[in-house]
Amino acid sequence: MGTPPARHLGQLGLTARGGRDPVIAGLAVDSREVKDGYLFAALPGTRVHGGEFIQYALRMGASAILTDAEGARIAADELAASDAALVLADDPRQVLSLTAALWFGAQPEVMVAVTGTNGKTSVASFTRQIWAALGRKAVNLGTTGVEGTWTAPLAHTTPEPITLHRTLMQAAEGGVTHAAMEASSHGLEQRRLDGVRLAAAGFSNFTQDHLDYHESFDAYFAAKAGLFRRVLPEDGIAVINLDDPKGAEMRAIAGARGQDVISVGRGVGDLCLLNQRFDATGQDIRFSWHGEPHQARLELIGGFQAENVLLACGLAIASGEEPKAVFRALPELSTVRGRMELAATRSTGAAVFVDYAHTPDAVATALAALRPHVMGRLVAIVGAGGDRDPGKRPLMGRAAAGNADIVFVTDDNPRSEDPGAIRSAVMEGAPEATEVGDRAEAILRGVDTLQPGDALLICGKGHETGQIVGDQVLPFDDAEQASIAVAALEGREA
Repeated sequence: MGTPPARHLGQLGLTARGGRDPVIAGLAVDSREVKDGYLFAALPGTRVHGGEFIQYALRMGASAILTDAEGARIAADELAASDAALVLADDPRQVLSLTAALWFGAQPEVMVAVTGTNGKTSVASFTRQIWAALGRKAVNLGTTGVEGTWTAPLAHTTPEPITLHRTLMQAAEGGVTHAAMEASSHGLEQRRLDGVRLAAAGFSNFTQDHLDYHESFDAYFAAKAGLFRRVLPEDGIAVINLDDPKGAEMRAIAGARGQDVISVGRGVGDLCLLNQRFDATGQDIRFSWHGEPHQARLELIGGFQAENVLLACGLAIASGEEPKAVFRALPELSTVRGRMELAATRSTGAAVFVDYAHTPDAVATALAALRPHVMGRLVAIVGAGGDRDPGKRPLMGRAAAGNADIVFVTDDNPRSEDPGAIRSAVMEGAPEATEVGDRAEAILRGVDTLQPGDALLICGKGHETGQIVGDQVLPFDDAEQASIAVAALEGREA
């Protein structure tokens, strides 16, 4: 993969105090990664301001510092004694994103993004799969890394700008022409997507999550709305789920920018879901595009997946694909790892599914969506993460208890908190549930409960392969544990 050539500060659209215009050899947000000639971005943080690390970046040879007034104040003495150029910005995060876009330059020709509390990974993956079925070299970026014709790991759903734009450049150099990315509220709030050239953007839904980070529901929604208010250009196309209570407001935000809108919904919208018929392995859907009816088979479990698929169809159409060709690709779609994934099946036919549902709405939606596929009882395993929004813990229990016949409450990334206290909070919403602290034991007991026609949904971790306890990440895979449990109970190898 190519390395961007060194450029003067001014060529990156940056103006330094005193008119200094050094040659920039690279970009860094971690002072430990700074080399001679680098621009170091000292950004405000939730715990520590990046200005605290300016002194280390200067020692490593930084030729320019990008920060705000607070960062410059923190490192005033070091900056005064240095020859490094100082670039001051009211919003250094946004400036870094735009600078990274200029620095790395190349991006896939067609880019789309999707935001929402739930469904982002599935919508991005389905969009990529549709493109691939139509012969495009495509990837999706987000929680599961970079997947498709070119792959790479990612540490965050929406990476920080330098990593993001380096990844987009590498994908483009690898021949990728189409990319669908997840736009997290954190990433939007921190301006990480600014500089990404989007053709279209989608909105799936809005429910409680991340209130440990965002100060209120309004602030959380405002972060997501930034995708349409700021990142998607005026000539971009917005694909909006009108079934969500916030859908009409998001459509109004897009319309106020002059963006064309493709609306999606049950019984309403340009892409309108008319009917669904469920069976043990998937569903048949009937839908219309501008009033013209279509029908397709989806090998996907869960009624909400039809909504995700139609949102992906809207993004594919908005990116320039012919609608009928998009619809012909739908039977080829496969589920995303950890999203309503069939993990194991008992000899009786009882099925075990794994889903990333980690919000009250996602748990309720996943269980309600699984119900039509199940002839017998629905069993749920649920927990809640430590060091995260504590207000949702009883709601997690209530969502499970209200939609499943049998509930087990267990640990799910307790982090630095007391696991028992977290479970107790979840149990407040599900007082009839069975509490089993050890997650592997909970899965074993859940699988042992299954009778012919039953199904088990293991909520929370989805594709994750680790359990965070204290400051350790212990190996743990829900799907793998489900297979082990079935094998152990039936006396066969996993």
